[in-house]
Formats: sequence, structure tokens, C-alpha cells
Amino acid sequence: MALATDPILFVAGEWLGAASGVLAVLTIVGFVVRWGVRFRLVGVTSFTALLAISCLAFAVSYSPRLSVPGAVTVPVVYDNGTDLVVAAAPADLPEAAIEPTVRQVAGNLRGSGRSSSDGSVHVRLRRIAPLEEGLGRPVVVAEARRDLATGTVRVERP
Repeated sequence: MALATDPILFVAGEWLGAASGVLAVLTIVGFVVRWGVRFRLVGVTSFTALLAISCLAFAVSYSPRLSVPGAVTVPVVYDNGTDLVVAAAPADLPEAAIEPTVRQVAGNLRGSGRSSSDGSVHVRLRRIAPLEEGLGRPVVVAEARRDLATGTVRVERP
């Protein structure tokens, strides 16, 4: 996925950075002149600098969620953090929405910290098939493999 940045956060970070610079100068002047508010200025200056750094860091690191046409939002019910993710499909999920849904879940996974022996993450979309009253069995309706190195997604149907 491409890196998406928010220009408003960049502008806010720049303005907060400039404000923290002005406050730093005022803080130094406050210590030289021995103003009574000099210690409060230290807190305000450091907090403003922290806000500036946070805005800039968030603007650089933000990436929006992938939205696949025809996909339905489904909850992830299991994620072992390395190579397996299971999402729960509703019982009334249309057949045409199965592939886009599992592709969307696989595309929205974050790759950092994940590892597997084959270099991919397996994403399974499952639903509960009723057996009898109050009893059901999970059935995998689709599986996708996302390559951790390239981010490509390959969908397989059982």
C-alpha cells in the first residue's frame, strides 16, 4: 500500500513546532530575567514540542484502511499475531461478497511483527453451519494468503 499522509497534520505540526520554538526563547528569557512563571513555561514548552512531534509522526505513519468494492465488514475472531487470522462471516453473506471480503481482511492486516515459515499470512473467512438446535460447526468458506514481503493477496476457495 502507498504511504498516505494528512496535510492538515503536517501544517499543525509545523505551527506547533514554531510555537514551541517561540516558547523556548521565552523560557530562556524567563530564566535569565527570573520571571515567576519560568517553571510553568518549561512545562508548556515541552508539551507543545511533544504535540508537534506527535502530529508529524502520526501524519507520516498513517495509512487508511483498504476498501474492496463488494466486501462486507466482518470481525476478526482469531489472530495469533504471526501467520493465521480468522474472520467470522455472517450466515447471510452473499456468495458474491465472499472473495472481496476475505481480500479486504487480508489487505488490512499490518505486516510488522508477523512472521511465518512460508513468508505469508493465512486469512480464513468462516461461518457457523447449524447442525441442530443450539449446535453449530465452523466452516471455512474462503482462504486468502498474503505475502508478507510484497503484500500481494491470493484468494482460494475450498
